[in-house]
Amino acid sequence: MEYITLGRTGQKVSRLGFGGATAGLKNYLEVYDPENAEQRAGVIAAIHKALALGITYFDTAPGYGLGTSEAMFGEGLEGISDEIFLATKVPRQTNNVRESVEGSLKRLKRDSLDLVQIHGSSYTPELTEKILGAGGMVDELESLRDEGLLKYIGFTSEDTNDAVHHFIRSNRFDVMQICYNFIYQHPYEPSRPFGSILEADKAQMGVVTMRSMTSGTLQTWIDMVNPSNTFDYSPALLQFVLSNQLVDVALVGMRDVDIVEQNVAIVEDVRGRISLDELHKRYVD
Repeated sequence: MEYITLGRTGQKVSRLGFGGATAGLKNYLEVYDPENAEQRAGVIAAIHKALALGITYFDTAPGYGLGTSEAMFGEGLEGISDEIFLATKVPRQTNNVRESVEGSLKRLKRDSLDLVQIHGSSYTPELTEKILGAGGMVDELESLRDEGLLKYIGFTSEDTNDAVHHFIRSNRFDVMQICYNFIYQHPYEPSRPFGSILEADKAQMGVVTMRSMTSGTLQTWIDMVNPSNTFDYSPALLQFVLSNQLVDVALVGMRDVDIVEQNVAIVEDVRGRISLDELHKRYVD
């Protein structure tokens, strides 16, 4: 497994992260029921296999199945603390940050969390003020951090909207989780250079990617335009994200042992890395 330091947290983490959305959401990306005992056991086995193969970064949220994903992580990671980095989230619309964090702690069977992120997709100016303003969500998270209920504070975003730049420049967040993959490269454009990933790196923040393998979008599109296609693009998609040296952790949802083994093998095959500068080169010498 490949490891890296997660920004200014100073924590050593695996570059492949175990994403929790697929564990908690019914029929997300494929037919799946988290209440099915056999399928649930498959997720727990996948978590155990991830641990055995060196994955140390685990990311979940109370919004993934109304706490279902967190409960699975709590079961699969029970008794393991120092060896892993566990991240969860608080809903961006919540009016009770403490209640959300305490609920997560209970489901995850923890006394403290490594990282709590504000769970966002996009942010309006009003929501940005609610987060950063006096008495806002960050103030509450900082108080909980001072109490020892969490160590680091982060935010997540589906796109690079104005709020993302405000969050980075506020210097109040340790980690940014952003959507970044082969078909959505706006957070990092090396030819300009431009993007929230560059900005977060300059601020010494940890950078984590969601939808690292496009959440199935690319494969679905290819199957639509070429139904006879049998090529597996998964290795190339994950290698693209890992080729960005400013990305610390690439999150991937993994429901079964085989997928864990496949993704770990991709990470360990560094021969698959590419030069993003060369990829974006538009003029020949």
